[in-house]
Amino acid sequence: MNKQQLIQWIHESNELGTNSTKAAAERALNAVLHGITEGLKKSDGHQVSLVGFGSFTVKERPGRMGRNPRTGEPIKIKKSKSVGFRPGKALKDSVSRVKLG
Repeated sequence: MNKQQLIQWIHESNELGTNSTKAAAERALNAVLHGITEGLKKSDGHQVSLVGFGSFTVKERPGRMGRNPRTGEPIKIKKSKSVGFRPGKALKDSVSRVKLG
């Protein structure tokens, strides 16, 4: 499911009320995504927890030596930050009931 499909699902599910528009669904989703992003940038522990859904965390990766795949020459890779996600129990339980294939 991509962002547009998720917006469509929110709109059709009437979670925002029966008179909600697709634009309102998009604004709601954008607000949630913006809140998570801002929370990760500002939080002391670099974590945003949504109980039952999961936790987003900022992970710091140390600098290291790597190799240029084209030339094989050693290169220094700078330290960086990335975002990790750890699913909550309710999300794990919900997904575990889905039949694959």
